[in-house]
Amino acid sequence: MSQAESMTEDFASLFAESIAQQDLAEGYVAKGKIMAIEKDVAIIDVGLKVEGRVPLKEFGAKAKDGTLNVGDEVEVYVERIENALGEAMLSREKARREESWVRLEAKFNAQERVEGVIFNQVKGGFTVDLDGAVAFLPRSQVDIRPIRDVTPLMHIPQPFEILKMDKRRGNIVVSRRTVLEESRAEQRSEIVQNLEEGQTVEGMVKNITDYGAFVDLGGIDGLLHVTDMAWRRVNHPSEILSIGQTVKVQIIRINQDTHRISLGMKQLESDPWDGIGVKYPAGKRITGTVTNITDYGAFVELEPGIEGLIHVSEMSWTKKNVHPGKILSTSQEVDVVVLEVDPNKRRISLGLKQTLENPWDVFAQSHPSGTEVEGEVKNKTEFGLFIGLEGDVDGMVHLSDLDWNRPGEQVIEEYNKGDMVKAVVLDVDVDKERISLGIKQLGKDAIGDAAASGELRKNAVVSAKVTAVNDGGLEVELVDHEGLTSFIRRSDLSRDRDEQRPERFSVGQTLDARVTNFSKKDRKVTLSIKALEIAEEKQAVAQFGSSDSGASLGDILGAALKKQNSDD
Repeated sequence: MSQAESMTEDFASLFAESIAQQDLAEGYVAKGKIMAIEKDVAIIDVGLKVEGRVPLKEFGAKAKDGTLNVGDEVEVYVERIENALGEAMLSREKARREESWVRLEAKFNAQERVEGVIFNQVKGGFTVDLDGAVAFLPRSQVDIRPIRDVTPLMHIPQPFEILKMDKRRGNIVVSRRTVLEESRAEQRSEIVQNLEEGQTVEGMVKNITDYGAFVDLGGIDGLLHVTDMAWRRVNHPSEILSIGQTVKVQIIRINQDTHRISLGMKQLESDPWDGIGVKYPAGKRITGTVTNITDYGAFVELEPGIEGLIHVSEMSWTKKNVHPGKILSTSQEVDVVVLEVDPNKRRISLGLKQTLENPWDVFAQSHPSGTEVEGEVKNKTEFGLFIGLEGDVDGMVHLSDLDWNRPGEQVIEEYNKGDMVKAVVLDVDVDKERISLGIKQLGKDAIGDAAASGELRKNAVVSAKVTAVNDGGLEVELVDHEGLTSFIRRSDLSRDRDEQRPERFSVGQTLDARVTNFSKKDRKVTLSIKALEIAEEKQAVAQFGSSDSGASLGDILGAALKKQNSDD
C-alpha cells in the first residue's frame, strides 16, 4: 500500500467515525449556518465536515428582499450525505415544508386562516410563502374584483385561506379572495342591520351601468335603478350622475338574506302624477317634446316627470301603416290632445291627428251623397276598387256597384291600378272612416227605372229588337227601355213547334213578346213570343165565342184578325 492510499483510507475512516459519533443519518432536518451566498445558491454548513448547496429560491421572500445574510442560522433537510469527495445534498424547501406542513394541515382541517407573503409571479397566478411552505395563489383568487397591478400586495404579510392541500405532490392552493368576501359579508351584515326601509342616506356613486348606478353607502353598495332616478324619462344614468358624485337617496327595499339594497332618488321629490287628472283633462290641447319613438308610437314629455303616449293609430287620419319615426322625430315639439288619463296606471293617451281637421269630416261636408268625383285606382281587391280622393282619403267601389247588369267579378278585370275613374258618392261614414262609391250609378238603371214606372211587369207586352241569333234562341234589347236586354229561348219563339226556329228571325228585326218574369232583385226580364200567342188566342176566344158555338177556331181567329185590321 502506498503512502497516498494510506492517507486516503485514514481520512475516510476519520470521516465515517465523525458521522458515527454525531449519530447522523440521511432524511432529517438539521440546523446549519450560511457560510457564503453566491449568485443563485447559499453555501450551508450543517456540521458534516462537508458543506451543502441550497438554491436561493428555496428561501422564498427572504431571498427576494435581500434579508438573507451570511452567518444566518437556517434549518435545512438533509437528503443525502456524500463521501469524502462529495458534498451534502441539502434542501431548505423540504425542511420548511416538513416543519410547516403539519401546522398548515391542522389549520386547513380546522378551516382557519393562515398568514403568508406573496413573493413571486408565475403562470396563472402567484407564489405565496406560508412561513416555510410555498403555495400557489391563482389570479382569480387574489381579490373580489380583477386587479391589474398586484405589486402593492406583494411582500406584505396578509391572511389567506387554504383551498387545497396535496402532501404527496407537495401542492398547496390558497385564496385571498375568500378572506375578503368573508370580511365583507360580516361588514355588510353589520351595516344592513343599521339601515331601514324609507331611510334617507348619503352615498357616493361607485359605478354606472346601462340600467342604473351602484352607490357606496359606507361599506355596502346599493343599486339605484335608472327608473328610480327621476320622475322624468332617463335614457342613461350618465345623463344625471357621474362616478364619485355624492348623492342623497332613499332606501326603498332591503333584502336581509342577500343584503341587496334598492335605492331611489325620485322618491325624495313630490310625485308629479298627483292630481294629474285635473291638470290634464280629456280634450285639452298642449305642447310637448318627443322623448322616445317606438314601433307602436311616440312618447311625449308634457312636463318633467309626465309623459304621454301617442299611439301609432292616433298619429294620422290617413297614414295607417307608417312607422312613427316617419311622422315625428326625437326632441321635436308637437301639439297634442289629451285623449285619456289613468292616474292608477300612470298613463296618458295623447292624439296627434286630433289637432288637425278630420279629412273624413271635411269630405262628408263638401261631398254629399250623389256628388260625382274622380280619382286614381289605388288598389284592386277581391271585394272592390279603392279610389284615391281629395283630402288624401280613399273611397271604395264595391263589386256590386261596378255595373248594373254584369257581374262585378267580371267587370273589375277591366280596371287597372293607376287608372283615373269617375264615380258617385253613395255614403260617407265619418266614425268608421269609410266612403262608399259607385261607378254604375253614373249610368242609367234600366231595370230600376222600369220597375219604378211600372211599365215592366209580368204579362206586359213589349217590343224588342233582335241583337243576336243563335241555336238556343234570340238575344234582344227592349225598344222602349234603353240598355235593358233579355234572351228568348228557342221553346218560347212560337206556339207551333215547327215555328220554333231562331233562323226565322234576323238581327235588327223588331218583334212583340210577353213578359213572363220580371225580378228587380235578380235584374232579370224573361220574354216569350209563345206566351203572347197563347194569350192572344184566349182573348179572341173570349171575345168572339167558343168552339162549342159551332164556329171553328179558324173562324174565330179570322174574325179577330179582321177586327184588328179594321181597328188599325
